[in-house]
Parts: sequence; structure tokens; C-alpha cells
Amino acid sequence: MSEESVKVAVRVRPFNEREKDRKAKLIIHMNGKSTFITDPRSSSDEQKQFSFDYSYWSHDGFIELPSGKLEPNNSSSLYANQQKVFDDLGHDVLKNAFEGFNCSLFAYGQTGSGKSFSMIGYGINRGIVPIACDQLFQQIEEKKSSTIRFEVAVSMMEVYNEQVRDLLTRNFPKGGLTVRQHPTSGHFYPQGLCIVPVGSYADIERRIIGGTENRTIAATNMNTTSSRAHTIVTIYFDQIIKNDLEDTKKTSVINLVDLAGSERISNTGVTGDRLKESTNINRSLSTLGNVISALVDISSGVKRKIVVPYRDSILTKLLQNALGGNSKTIMIAALSPADVNYDETLSTLRFADRVKRIKNVVVINENPTDKLIRQLKEDNQRLKVLIETGNYNLQLDVKPGMSEQDIEVVRKQMEEEIQSQIQNNQKLLQDSKLSWDVKLKNAQLEDKSRKSSLKSKQSIACLTNLNEDPLLSYIIRHYMNTDTVTIGSRDCTIYLHGISILEHHAMIHRTETNEYELIPTETGAKIKVNGFNINGTTALNHKDRVLFGANHLYVFLNPNNENDSSLNIPNVITWEFAQKEIAKAKGYSFGNNLSIEQEVIQEKILSLLPLLSEVNAISEELNKYRAFELVLMPILAWDGISIKGSKVMIRMRNLINQNIWYWDDTKFFNRSYIIKEHYQKFLDGDEDVLYIAKEDDPFWEPVEDVLIGTANVFVQSLAYLLDFDDEVAIVDYKGLEHGRFSVNLNPCLSNGQIVTEEHFIDQPDELLNKPYHFKVTMNYIEINDERYNKGLRIRHKIFNENEFSETNIICRNATCARIKQTRIVTINSIDEDWLNFFENGCIVFQIFAVQEESKSSAKLYRMTTRDMKIMEQKQDNTNLTPVNHPNSSLPGDSKLKAELTLLHKKYIRLEQKEKRIQQICRDWEDKNDYATFYKLISAVVFSSGTKLKPTHITVTMNK
Repeated sequence: MSEESVKVAVRVRPFNEREKDRKAKLIIHMNGKSTFITDPRSSSDEQKQFSFDYSYWSHDGFIELPSGKLEPNNSSSLYANQQKVFDDLGHDVLKNAFEGFNCSLFAYGQTGSGKSFSMIGYGINRGIVPIACDQLFQQIEEKKSSTIRFEVAVSMMEVYNEQVRDLLTRNFPKGGLTVRQHPTSGHFYPQGLCIVPVGSYADIERRIIGGTENRTIAATNMNTTSSRAHTIVTIYFDQIIKNDLEDTKKTSVINLVDLAGSERISNTGVTGDRLKESTNINRSLSTLGNVISALVDISSGVKRKIVVPYRDSILTKLLQNALGGNSKTIMIAALSPADVNYDETLSTLRFADRVKRIKNVVVINENPTDKLIRQLKEDNQRLKVLIETGNYNLQLDVKPGMSEQDIEVVRKQMEEEIQSQIQNNQKLLQDSKLSWDVKLKNAQLEDKSRKSSLKSKQSIACLTNLNEDPLLSYIIRHYMNTDTVTIGSRDCTIYLHGISILEHHAMIHRTETNEYELIPTETGAKIKVNGFNINGTTALNHKDRVLFGANHLYVFLNPNNENDSSLNIPNVITWEFAQKEIAKAKGYSFGNNLSIEQEVIQEKILSLLPLLSEVNAISEELNKYRAFELVLMPILAWDGISIKGSKVMIRMRNLINQNIWYWDDTKFFNRSYIIKEHYQKFLDGDEDVLYIAKEDDPFWEPVEDVLIGTANVFVQSLAYLLDFDDEVAIVDYKGLEHGRFSVNLNPCLSNGQIVTEEHFIDQPDELLNKPYHFKVTMNYIEINDERYNKGLRIRHKIFNENEFSETNIICRNATCARIKQTRIVTINSIDEDWLNFFENGCIVFQIFAVQEESKSSAKLYRMTTRDMKIMEQKQDNTNLTPVNHPNSSLPGDSKLKAELTLLHKKYIRLEQKEKRIQQICRDWEDKNDYATFYKLISAVVFSSGTKLKPTHITVTMNK
């Protein structure tokens, strides 16, 4: 028994094509075992430093050989290829396995950071998992003898949304496999997981390919998000050593774990969402963080008596041995090199830095085989006695305050655990009676049919899938084996299951000229080809992108007509390319040379649009009368402060009463996962989800005031001690006008007395280091839409104020009102920041409308959600005639108008000066007193208004 720290490596990938296009800035540097990260938003070049067991530079310094293999481009290159990573990490895994230690290797990092490349690899650039499996069997061949026998088995599972799926079978039970705890050893295991004997690396490779295919089918049919799933491949490696007395079994369990993308861990605590605790989607990673924090405290001696929260998630239960248990563990953290990913990459480095401090206590798993069988029998007998006598009641984890019902639930769970373990032990005893050769032969017979189905069909056209996870793309292939191929959810050639898939959705027909046509076969069948909806027969060309329903995305490949494809599409069609195409068809544009903020917005749009499509489709199928739309909301409008930029938001609309809510992307991600959970329950036959309380319904939201738009009042006149008095347009995020708002800004004295225009100044610098007051008066508001006649409220804050100033509810049962509300704003001393605000900033008046849960006509409820959307679409189509709308305003109109007003006032002041100078010249035409003349002229030229002497006032500003 020995204590050993978790070994940690980090690896940085090259820029991807998108990052190259926008000339991304590199934020990662490495020197030996140290990794440095630079904040691209900081003006200094200060770096944060981290040290690990290995820091792998795989960003540049490589070439691609004709075979496709990536290698260092010269002898001095720092590039770490796949073999280098395996030599450092994979060799240790194999060495420890042959010595009888449990081993764990897991990859961590955000989606797209290169986790899968390190673990699995692509093509000839094999990752740690395939190389390790291959070399395991090579070493077995070398070590074979009459005194030692080797047995290898494999399992593959996925943890998604707190459910375990066995990927070596296509039978996915409702709720997934049950995770049990062994009553004796305390370790957790999935009950019923397929553990398949394998006799070669080729066997493992086929099983993993099959598991990946099953995972892809499940991800599409069950509406899951593959980037949120954890995949665990486990190799069970036994060495049976014969000696004179008895056989000894040396056992190693090798866990190879590809963790879900780490980018949204923080979203589990979505602020402001009443259902923030209702989703399990991120529980695994957030709990993993808590487990690691607890283990670090224990290993460092900070807290010795602490409960490690393994039980709080399915993933941490299954990884209990790997983290803080009996396992030699290695973690590889994948890093994204681009400036746009700084926050996520820094988070990954900090996570890895904590993991390296964990210490595991490891032992060699070696026991006589007879002893193991005897222990199984004794364990079974002991468990049966516990059930028969009821003595297990003494082991119940009864906590203070638990009711009799709670205790009964715990008792039943304990009884189920014991019964399950008895069955599991019995199975192991039965398996022990079969020879390894028989087990292996049976497994290979089951796999034989699979081998025959994998024969090459290179010359046949097919549909192949696209997935956000590149490893899951091009896995499923539906071949056009007949002249007509039907597609749908029932009695079809290609069976699709999921959102918006009709029983007989479409058909693909091969013409006499060996071309293919796609034909919708039911009214309302949702199909997109190359981003656009189709309603009738459409020719299919090589590499066309086809979306069935909400989430079945495919590429049509026709090897016989490869020249038919467009020259403007890439050699390999990716999920991202297809999603961009769909987004462009909806009116979104994506350019190169984007800023970091624009890149973030683009990423969010591409990740949200598929989810929006799914959630809208689920709303139709569950008849929730909700429609969701992605909007780009100006930060100025939403936050009420004069800042450039936009934020991605989701607009939810009640189709019955037209009430509106705005959600940020974080809240929508959270809700979308809950919505998909409910929908999956519905598909599984649980119709209770249709009748849940509204408080538990992810589509329901309490009524709240809605932002109609903003009136932006530019304050440039204040820099010249001039007033602002005007009607300003109330404009929404689309630039459409929704009403008018009358407001005054007046420079004033501390008592509120308004300063007259004769105190006009030529240069704003004259205000520096002086106190200043101005008065804000809201006069009048009028709203165009009568829907907003239940009441309005207006709020604003000025420059660096922390709190909003807000009106009471006005416009009850009306669309216009006189406000006559005034406040005096005080500045103790004008500085450069305030001058800049006066010159370039504005006061944002946010106008909110009161919404009510009004009763609607029963006639509307006789229509379905789909009917209402179709009706709205028809109404929109009848209003497509171009009109010069008086209610559309350009975002810069208010500022231009304010500047024009200021220039007009400056012109009047200059005109007054000119007339005064002319009058003085006429009065002194016959006089020779030059000194007095000069004094009078100077007084006018340097005056702030029409007076002969400059007038200086003090104006202050305190709220």
C-alpha cells in the first residue's frame, strides 16, 4: 500500500480555422513543465504561471506527412505528437496495469479544446486509448506462457443528465442503468452493464466503434446534447498466474474517461431562474469540482475530517476509486489557445492545478482465485441472512428529523441494494464456471453479424450524420439501397425518432438518370436543404446538407456524382458549417476578422439556434402556446447604461395573450435542458408532464414588466451650459419606434434655479474641477401600441450611478400621460470622465410596460400551438409590402438631433457676438481712444454670452 499523487498533464492545441480567419491572439506559452497564460484584455503583459508533471506544446511547429500523420517539423521543434503523449502517459497506464494496480486516465477541458484528439485521436493520429489497447495485446503476446493466462474485457458507458447508458447495447432502459453500492466494499457500479470479453485490439476497436454509433443514435433520438455527456471506457485486465499450490489472479481495472465540456459548469447556479435546481445537466461536473476541493483539503492536511461528496452525482460515484481511492490516476487537461477562450482556459488550468494535489492510496489487486470464489459465496450467504433476519435495518442511514415514510424509503433502498448484490454475486459465480475461451467465443459469435454489416459500400449514395462532437459525425450511414427510401417515425426504411419527426416524413427517390430527389410526404413535414425550408420535390446533390425535424442533421453523399457539389463548400462538411448555413438563411451574417466580443456572440448564436429550433418544436408538440426567438439586445438598452455592444437574449412570447419575457442565454440553456427532460418523459409514456403544476412547468414564467424600448437623451449640451428640451423617440432593439418621450435637461444652481443661456461657454474644459448641477425633467410620454395600456414605468441612471431612479406606475388604462417628475443631479467636481460623458454619452431612459395574466378567449384555446404559428405566419406574409414606416428610427438619430440643436445654439451665440462687435465699431467710429475700444472688443470676444464681462457660475451635482 502506497500513497501517490494524481499525475497531471496539460496540452494546447493549434488554432482552428475560425480562429485563424479572425487572426486570434495566442494566450498560452510553455517552458518545460510550466504553462503561462496572458489575459488579452489586460494592458500589461503580466502572465499567470502554472506547473504540472507535463506541459505539452501542440500548437505549432509540426508538419502533416502525406499519410496524414502530424510530426515535428524539425529536430528543434517543441511539438508534442500523439506518440510523445502516449510514451509519457500511456506507458505508465500499461505498466501499472501489468503490476496489478487500478488505473484511471481522464481528459478535461471545454468543448473543442482537443480532449478527444488526445484520448481517441483522428485517423492515423491515434490517441492514448487506441494505442494503449493495441500495445496491451502486443505485450500479452510477448508475455504469454504456460504459467500465466490473460483475460481482457471491455465496457463502455455514457453518463448524461444523471443517467447511465450502456453503449455496448442498443437497449436503453427508461431512466438508464441503476447505480448500486456494494454493501461490503462500498464501491459503486452500474447494475446490468455489459462487460464483453475481447481477444484482440481489433475486437476492442469494433466494440468502441459500435459504442460510438449507439451513442450517436441515442444523442439524436433522445434529444441529448453530446457535449454535455461523459464517456467512460473500462478495460478489465486479469492475469491468472499458475503455481504449485493454487492459481492467483492479479486484476486491474483501467478507466478511460472523456469528461463533458467544462464550459458551462457555472450555469448550474443560474441566478434569477426559479427552476435553477431542476436540471441535472451540469450536476456531474459541478459535483466533481466539489469532490476535488474536498480531496485537496484532505491531502494538504487543511481538513482531515471532511465528507467527500461522491454521492452527490452519478459521475463522482463511478469515479470514486479514480479520485481519492485505489487507483493510479492521470489527468490530461486540454487547453484552447485563443484569446476568446481566456476565461475557460484559465478555469481549466486552475482545475488541473487543484487535481495535482490529490493523493490516492493504491494497492496491488492480487488474490488466490479459490479465495475470491470463496469470498463471493460467503458474501452471498451473509447478505441472504441479512435479508432473512432483517438485521440490515441496523445499518440504515437514519438522520435526525426523518419521518417514518422517509425511513421506509431508505429501508427499501437498502433491501434493493442487497438483493441486487446477491444477483450480481450469483452471476459472477456462474461466470466462474465457464472457461474464458467459451466466454470469448460467445462474445465473438454475437459480434459476427456486426462484422458482416460493416462491409464497404463505397459506391452507394447515403445520408451520413453530423454532430456537434466531431467524433460522432459520419458515424451513422443510411444507404440508398433501393429506388425509393422512406423516412419517418413508423414503418419506414430509415427510422428517425425525435422532435418534429412525422410518421411518414419524407422519401428519397432515385430517378432513371441515377439522380436523387427528396420529397416531403406529409403536410407540415419540416425539412431544410442547405439551410432553407423545402415544401416540394428537391434535387439532392453530392454534399447537400439535410435537416429532418428539429435535430436530425445529415450530409447526402453520392460518390457517383461528386462533381455535382458546389465549389464553395469545404472538402469535409462539419456540424458547424451546416449550422452557420442555417443561421445565414435566417438572416444572421458571420464575417471574419471579428473582435473577441463579436466572436463570443457568434459562438452563442451558433450554439443557441439548434436549441431554439428544438424548444420551439417541443412547444408545438406539447401544445404549450409559447414561441421562442433569438434577439441581439443592445447592452445600452438592457442594462440602461451608455455602453456599446450587444448581448444575446431569448424572447419568449405567450401566443394566447402576447405577453413577453426576455431570458439571457444562461437561463435559456438551463430551461432548454429541463424542457428536453420533460419531453423525453412524454416520449417514454409519462403523460403526467402535460398536467404538471405551472410552477414546475419550464414553459411557464410569472408575469413581469416587459422592456418596450429606450429613449436615449444625449447630453452634449450640458458641456456648454446649454439646456436640452426635446421629444425623443422610444426605440426597441430592432430600431422600431414605439412612442415619444418628452424630457428637459437644464444646467442649474444648487437650489434648482435654472441657468440662462447667456452663461454659455465656448470650451467645456472651463468646467474642470468645478462643481456642477443639472436638472432632469420628464414631461410627457406617449406609446403607440394599445397593448401597453395597463401601465408604464420609466427608469434611468446617469453615468456612474449605481441605482436606478424610477417613476411610479403611470398610464393606467391609457397610452399617454403627463409625468412632470424632476430631479437635480449633482457633481461635486467635474473631471475628465464627466467631460467625456457630456461629450459622448447619453442618459438611457428605459420604458417598461406592465403585463397581466389576462383571461383570453376560449376560441383561441381551441387552436393548437402549431395552428397559431401558421396563422401568424400567414398574417406576416400579407404584410410584406414595403412601406416607408414612420415608426422606424436609426440608432444614431437622437444623437444627430442633439448635436444639431447644440450647433444651432452655438450659431445663435456667435451671431449675437458678431452683432455686438458691429455695434461697438459703429459707436467708436469717430473716437481715438484705442485702449478703451480694445477693452470693449475683448470683453465681447472672450465673453460666454451677450454680457460685456465674462460671467462665471458654480454649478454642483449631488444626487
